[in-house]
Amino acid sequence: MVKEEAKSLPMELSEKGGVENNGFVQNEAFDKETDTSSQEEMPKTCIVDVDSAATEEPALKPYAGMPKEVLLKFSSQARYRVTREILFWLIIAAAVMLVCATIAIIALSPKCLDWWQASPIYQIYPRSFKDSNMDGNGDLKGIQEKLDHITYLNIKTIWITSFYKSPLKDLGYGAEDFYDIDPMFGLMSDFENLLAAIHDRGLKVIMDLIPNHTSDKHRWFQLSRNRTGKYTDYYIWQDCAQAAGSVTPPNNWVSVFGNSSWQFDDVRKQCYFHQFGKEQPDLNFRNLAVQQEIHDIIKFWLGKGIDGFSFSAVKFLLEATHLRDEPQVNKTQNPESITAYSQLYHDYTTTQVGMHDIIRSFRQTINQFSSEPGRYRFMGSDDDEKEDIEATMMYYGTTFIQEADFPFNFNLINVKNLSGNSIFEAVNLWMENMPSGKWPNWAVGSPKAARISSRVGKEYVNVINMLLLTLPGTPVTYYGEEIGMENIASENVSEEHINSDPVVVSFPAKSPMQWDGKVNAGFTEGNSSWLPVNSDYQSVNVEIQMTWSNSTLNLYRELTLLRNNELPIHRGWMCYIWNDSNVFVYVRELDGLDTVFMMVLNFGQASTIDLKAIVPSLPSEAVIRLSTNFSNAGKAVNTKLIKTEMGEGLVLEYKTAKPVHTMEAFQGNCFVAEKACYSSAFNLLYVNC
Repeated sequence: MVKEEAKSLPMELSEKGGVENNGFVQNEAFDKETDTSSQEEMPKTCIVDVDSAATEEPALKPYAGMPKEVLLKFSSQARYRVTREILFWLIIAAAVMLVCATIAIIALSPKCLDWWQASPIYQIYPRSFKDSNMDGNGDLKGIQEKLDHITYLNIKTIWITSFYKSPLKDLGYGAEDFYDIDPMFGLMSDFENLLAAIHDRGLKVIMDLIPNHTSDKHRWFQLSRNRTGKYTDYYIWQDCAQAAGSVTPPNNWVSVFGNSSWQFDDVRKQCYFHQFGKEQPDLNFRNLAVQQEIHDIIKFWLGKGIDGFSFSAVKFLLEATHLRDEPQVNKTQNPESITAYSQLYHDYTTTQVGMHDIIRSFRQTINQFSSEPGRYRFMGSDDDEKEDIEATMMYYGTTFIQEADFPFNFNLINVKNLSGNSIFEAVNLWMENMPSGKWPNWAVGSPKAARISSRVGKEYVNVINMLLLTLPGTPVTYYGEEIGMENIASENVSEEHINSDPVVVSFPAKSPMQWDGKVNAGFTEGNSSWLPVNSDYQSVNVEIQMTWSNSTLNLYRELTLLRNNELPIHRGWMCYIWNDSNVFVYVRELDGLDTVFMMVLNFGQASTIDLKAIVPSLPSEAVIRLSTNFSNAGKAVNTKLIKTEMGEGLVLEYKTAKPVHTMEAFQGNCFVAEKACYSSAFNLLYVNC
């Protein structure tokens, strides 16, 4: 059944079982059927003629879901091959550019501030913070109960003073056991729970370590006084001359607390050396076994999970071996009458050669625990070299040898006569002498210093907190200063309190933390507290100040927010603008940002100052961002006529295209610790300004 018009093309078709193939598409049924029939009989064939054009395959075009065989027919065509190669090389180029951009951003970005730089530090004396078991003494559980207060202040680092097991003389700084918690503060499990709670809130904790001495009740001392094995030379022993029942010490060395620093021991029949109280014998750090003991203590607490240490009294670690008398301050004074620490130059009992090597070895041990990302362990040193700023700066280490992250700075506490000039001098002394690339810090309170309000007056509490939180570096706040607490009057301290810790009470007495207006200021639910609370607790407490918009507490909180949120204050330049007997003025600014903050702080009497005459490029007006008087916030002030009352502080904000630190006239007045520049185009910081 083939059309007769077809031209001749031989083709054999089976006369039996023949099927039609439409479009020359392979048909499996056809194959099988014809194969079977071929076995049965040889089909008869006929010859037909077919048009050759009808046998050509139609032209194929790409279509969705085409098989690999069809796809390969088109892949080699130029239009597809060229497009594919262009896309390939564009992807490679984009990937290379992305990698290069990432490397460039990393290379140009400044080092992120570490946790000990980014947040203020809140120092707690645990015995006076919060009592949880009604015995009148603060404890570790009490600190855990009040962690919300720390976060309310926008603070992320807590510094807890010594809580080792001890006889609690001198703030507990003479440990009886470095591996245990004093029962007054709780159990080791209480510490572990506190540490977990601190870290759960994203906070960090550092603790004190006083390696110089122990308590005379320490096991090491008991073994040493009996000359037991390696402990024989764990302390500094010397023969003492005895005559008529009196003891003549080896030399004229005097303890910090007065009188001879040598104490005769009836058991060993020798004198032991103590730089502090006679109950606190000095360890012999020339004995390598003693040094190893301290390294083991460091490892123990870092293994527990603490985030760093403050090392106290480290300048006393070594003494001269020659035991010569120390020179007298007044050479005409009768040597027999010398009993006070201030009457001698301590050339042979402090900062001896090799002392810094010991501290650096502590640093190396701490660094072993800093390798984990995000778990850098901090090290501070707590030695106040009041008269020798160069000696203090030595604790930073050198360019190549790391020591403390910073030595704690008590310059602002040591200011004698408060004024704009004296504050400037205290700040400038540190900034001028601090080694390049190091990080400053500032403290305005400590366990051994009077409260701000008692030291300089209530009217200056807010302005000093404003200074503390707007200077470059890490601020350190002692508990209670955020609400303006005062010392308690000495007549309110009973004989019972004095017996509790005579050394603590010999310092300016600081009452327990004042939480609310209830009995005992909310510090304890017991009948009494270990020290009496201040009589002003009903108006000076956390609870009531949270409700006052113009309170010391709320100003402190606003200042910490400002510090955390504003890059110029967080890590920018500081430039001194002006200082006189009344005011201290400085700016905080950052390259790339046109926003500048100017602090006008009054530490004297009412004052009026023309700042535009000092800095001609200042705009004619600035806005008060924060004020010690909250009602002034948001107001505009004339920079030619800025008035401040006694104890008033202003944080002014303005915009300028010419920052002070670029002006030649102020080149010697500007400092930056971690230099960074801001790119508004990419919204990031970079270092090559």
